[in-house]
Amino acid sequence: MITASPAARLSPPGADWRELWRSAVTDPRELLETVGLGHLADRLPPDDAGFALRVPRGFVDRMRVGDPQDPLLLQVLPQLAELDQVTGFGTDAVGDMAARTAQGVLHKYQGRALLIASGSCAVNCRYCFRRHFPYGEEMAAAGQWRKALEHVRQDASISELILSGGDPLALATAKLEELSQGLAAIPHVTRLRIHTRLPVVLPERIDEAFQNWLTRLPLQKVVVLHANHANEFDAKVDAACTRLRETGTTVLNQAVLLRGINDDAETLEALSERLFAAGVLPYYLHQLDRVQGAAHFEVSDERALELLDALRRRLPGYLVPKLVREVGGDASKRPL
Repeated sequence: MITASPAARLSPPGADWRELWRSAVTDPRELLETVGLGHLADRLPPDDAGFALRVPRGFVDRMRVGDPQDPLLLQVLPQLAELDQVTGFGTDAVGDMAARTAQGVLHKYQGRALLIASGSCAVNCRYCFRRHFPYGEEMAAAGQWRKALEHVRQDASISELILSGGDPLALATAKLEELSQGLAAIPHVTRLRIHTRLPVVLPERIDEAFQNWLTRLPLQKVVVLHANHANEFDAKVDAACTRLRETGTTVLNQAVLLRGINDDAETLEALSERLFAAGVLPYYLHQLDRVQGAAHFEVSDERALELLDALRRRLPGYLVPKLVREVGGDASKRPL
């Protein structure tokens, strides 16, 4: 029988986000035992398939006990299929390295520059398109952001700065303050966009210090969350979204279409409705980036278009995300 997670597994109330980060589950066998699936440990690949497991315990609390097909579990649990070598799947799925213009800076699109702010994430998603990225060499936050900001300063066409990673909110708020100080001297940057999974998987990160920093930031602000399934939301995530909106920030969501997780119309409809209930607008529904180790998540374009058509029939237009693919070298995301 599948049941909800027992209260005994809940993360300690009132804990600091850094404490919760350090207490994340990093052993696949422990994860399986925690969700009542310890008997499946012999199906795990050796050494996490070359990509370590990390998942906050609060996110584990949202998984259904005894369900090997739980959509949250499947996003983080290492699979033997990750070892398959599949034609067309590589280590740089979206052409990041060709777009590198300075240490930790990717410049793909007109008017926008992306900073690899951190190589760390609170959760390791098995379909991550940067699971092979050389973070040790590409960190925009190194040296108080100097090299990255110098590139931005010299290019007056850049009006929007995008923080990505890893996850930029893995950085301490004091480190983000350093970025604010550097941006103050670049008048052509008018908008800051933050791509982050932390408000979903570790909502405690949106604490008072972070909220104060974001409120004071004298720029237009956009936070793009990453949630793939309605079950990723609970009261703590709702509260984190509220705190973000209270800073004057526009909050959007991008999801990835994943086989066996959200590749049916009912699930995608529920995700859009749940996002809106939390005050978040659906933004993108990405076709899978073809990164080595993630082929088992891929959904065909034909099926993706069927799902998009179903969503248009079921939902108002503002709740239908744009179905896109990122192709290295393109001037924008490619709509399907």
